[in-house]
Amino acid sequence: MSYDPPRPAGRLLLTPEDKEAPARVRRLRELGLGEHPEPALDAFAQRLAELTGAPYAMVNFPHERGQFYAGLYVPDVVPVVRGDGTSPRVGRALPRDHGFCPHVVARRKALALEDVRDYPRFAGNPMVDEFGVHSYLGAPLIDGTGLVLGTVSVADVAPRPWGQPGLTTIKEHAAQLALELEGRDGRLPY
Repeated sequence: MSYDPPRPAGRLLLTPEDKEAPARVRRLRELGLGEHPEPALDAFAQRLAELTGAPYAMVNFPHERGQFYAGLYVPDVVPVVRGDGTSPRVGRALPRDHGFCPHVVARRKALALEDVRDYPRFAGNPMVDEFGVHSYLGAPLIDGTGLVLGTVSVADVAPRPWGQPGLTTIKEHAAQLALELEGRDGRLPY
């Protein structure tokens, strides 16, 4: 599956433009989301990782300048080691040009990348080079107004044939979580 957003004249656009970012930030503030870790979303991410067998799972809320993982599951032992023998530290905040979630937000639909190295647009992406991510599966969190609040995603350090079962799983979990986030009253059910 590939995606080619429009490019401004004379320049390759690797990270798609996010015109909904200001509206998303306002909506996330109304819901009390996107600025701090949510233990309930961490639990959601852990269950998603277990369900898919992926070592990483995230609930991501992108904004104008970056991304914030309010829900994050990372294994106790990070499955990639750099040439110097150290493992990268996986944090909750990333720049917008890291990873694949900004593409899911721009597409407004799920994205399955069985081997991200097969896609030239992701060559040199820090998630591939720094963290060793080789496969990705993500879906948008779309609220009742049609606004993309963020993404639900999983990633692996090995190529993965996600197939239709993977797409179905990620889309169903994203849709359910979007409903729960929209109806929240300051707490999450997880």
